Amino acid sequence: METTRQQKISRMLQKELGEIFLLYARELHGTLITVTAVRISPDLGIAHTHLSIFPSDKSAAVLAKVQDDSKAIRYDLGKRVRHQLRIVPALYFHVDDSLDYLENIDNLLRSDPPGPITEEEPLATKGE
Repeated sequence: METTRQQKISRMLQKELGEIFLLYARELHGTLITVTAVRISPDLGIAHTHLSIFPSDKSAAVLAKVQDDSKAIRYDLGKRVRHQLRIVPALYFHVDDSLDYLENIDNLLRSDPPGPITEEEPLATKGE
């Protein structure tokens, strides 16, 4: 259970990181990076950031680049939140693939269902 302070800081970090990744994605032409969630530890020292990356086939390469550049991203974040936070949390990035999962379910639901079930033999009655 997150405290109210954790929730407020998570929302602030999500907003600021979203703006940072908007500028960051310009370097990666044709890639869209969205911050879907930020979970911060109770001591406010660690922030687990979930990123949705489009197109999803580039997600592993983009995540590797983001992790390599995490110090620069943390520095940019620190410049933006220096008046709200004393310590800028360590950033850990994860791929959020929930949109791919939802798209897969949607495609399965839209695909043609198999025809009606026909039975060769009548169902057995309880008395038999």
